[in-house]
Amino acid sequence: MASPTTTGTRRGPRHKQPQPKRVPLRTCVGCHTIQPKRQLVRLVRTAQGSVDIDPTGKAQGRGAYLHNRRECWEKALASSALDHALKATLTEAERARLRAHGEQYSNDD
Repeated sequence: MASPTTTGTRRGPRHKQPQPKRVPLRTCVGCHTIQPKRQLVRLVRTAQGSVDIDPTGKAQGRGAYLHNRRECWEKALASSALDHALKATLTEAERARLRAHGEQYSNDD
């Protein structure tokens, strides 16, 4: 019969290397490219059902992301992609407000 100290292997303390911080990725509703969350503009459907621009990226509600490029905003508002992403039907007033916000961006990357 073997003694308890010889049957198992003894391992020293584990020294884990620090893991690199994970960058959250999101998909642009307009062009479907994946970018880091901080490089996109977040739109949020609030509990009241309205759609607002969320500059902090932390507001409660269902979110959708768009590039800060005019063509992405135009594509998302022209099709039903934004409605589908937010699971809501945008009113014409909301579309006009978002379209006006999208006009401030250029098509440059």
